[in-house]
Amino acid sequence: MKQQAFETLHQEAWDAFETLLRRLETPAGEAPSSLADMPAQYRLVCHHLALARERGYSAGLVDRLNGLALRGHQRLYGIRQGALRGALRFFVAFPRLARKRWRAMALAALVFYGPATALTFGAKSNPEVAYLVEDPVSLASMESMYQSDTKKFGRSGESDTDVAMFGFYIWNNVRINFQVFASGLIAGLGSLVFLFWNGVHGGAVAGYLTHQGLGRNFWSFVATHSALELTSLVIAGGAGLLLGWSLLFPGRRSRRQALILAAKEGLILVMGSALMDVGAAGFEAFWSSSALIPVRVKFIAAAILWTLVLAYFLFVGRGRVDADA
Repeated sequence: MKQQAFETLHQEAWDAFETLLRRLETPAGEAPSSLADMPAQYRLVCHHLALARERGYSAGLVDRLNGLALRGHQRLYGIRQGALRGALRFFVAFPRLARKRWRAMALAALVFYGPATALTFGAKSNPEVAYLVEDPVSLASMESMYQSDTKKFGRSGESDTDVAMFGFYIWNNVRINFQVFASGLIAGLGSLVFLFWNGVHGGAVAGYLTHQGLGRNFWSFVATHSALELTSLVIAGGAGLLLGWSLLFPGRRSRRQALILAAKEGLILVMGSALMDVGAAGFEAFWSSSALIPVRVKFIAAAILWTLVLAYFLFVGRGRVDADA
């Protein structure tokens, strides 16, 4: 059956089901006694959704039927998510979506970690490489932040409190991630530029400080919180690439539809990266910066946290939905 005939045949049933859903979704929802036919209507919509997918009907029709099915399931089974249930669903949906969009995440990781690794080894072998990226004043300031006689590493002033730095780190990291994400609207190029620059900058500083004999302090400072902070940056960059790709390669959808879908997925990814930034800021302000915590303990904690982060994105939420994706 052609799509037009299919829509003509079933449009009335879909409209009736949508009208019922609107009534249920109002504060003064439909009385339970009027819902006797709802299970049958819901099953019919699900059946039509399966047919539309199987026959390769347009993405617009599939999206509409899928939306009706989701809303119907929520109303029929009385799913009114509390804060805890919603948080748990997000906890599972976040890594699942990151895996689903693995190509964007892989490219973002390559563009960030590639130059970061190259500049780290380059500046470690020849500190002049760092001066191609950073000015001498900035590098001198970095050296003073990681001297062995400081009580707090990674700070320009000893007067900065842990709480004040916690707030600063949250603001700074979330700001950077949002820039990386939003700049993806420039055909994805903005995200790539931000990722590349952050990789070059971080690698140059890391290699220079290691060459200057401050590697022990520097690496023990960044090791733990980087599991959350750097991963969140890559995810935000991948989300930005999705925005750009939706405009360049909309597929069977219009560019507007593709961009809306990419923005919805990007919002989930950026929200997740922001939560990771809060966790990273906590480690950075209260743990990583402390010179009182033994270096060995910091590296052990870093190994544990990196393992947990990788396991979270590789395994949480796996199942039938991953297979369907």
